[in-house]
Amino acid sequence: MARDITQRQLRNESGEIMRELDRGETFVVTRHGVPVGELTPLRRHRFVNADTAIAVFRGAPSVDLARLRADLDSVASQDPGPRA
Repeated sequence: MARDITQRQLRNESGEIMRELDRGETFVVTRHGVPVGELTPLRRHRFVNADTAIAVFRGAPSVDLARLRADLDSVASQDPGPRA
């Protein structure tokens, strides 16, 4: 849940707020008690090893490659000519 902070707190405590963002905290910045913005940590890309990825997709339905190709061909032209 986001924590409310004032514009003044953001200015005066920016270093601590940045450290809390690094730890995953989210903030709603207010001015005169009215929310004006939200500070949220960026989502960092995490490496997923191959075994984990395989386990995640193991339960996924199989793909009918002929049907996939037909669907793609119905919406994408294979004509190598210029489009303009």
